Amino acid sequence: MSDFVRGLRLWFAPERIRSEGDTPDYRFSLANERTFLAWIRTALALIGGGFAVDQFLPELVWGVRAGLALGLLAAGVLCALRAVNHWVRCERAMRRGEDLPVSRFPTVLSLVVAVVALAMVLVVLFGWEGR
Repeated sequence: MSDFVRGLRLWFAPERIRSEGDTPDYRFSLANERTFLAWIRTALALIGGGFAVDQFLPELVWGVRAGLALGLLAAGVLCALRAVNHWVRCERAMRRGEDLPVSRFPTVLSLVVAVVALAMVLVVLFGWEGR
């Protein structure tokens, strides 16, 4: 079974992670869980922002409004999925005594949020109203 599938199975059966390596100091596991919860809060904020753009900016041209809303919603979905994946990968690494995994996801998420924010700046400055 591939490492990806094994990791995906741990999303739904995290108790299986106990079969790998040694139990780390609980403070590290709890810190990993707090990081997971921070990613989930970020995902919820992005999803809320996507709905807010769609619902509270009806005067925007539909394509602009939909693009901004979908960008935020997609970032929220990816962030939520990445939160679980990152939690499992870090927990496994700690149990195995390995270095914690690195990821480009924070950079990608930051770029998506920055692009949407710049688009919102343009909307505020130029007021792309629907007609």
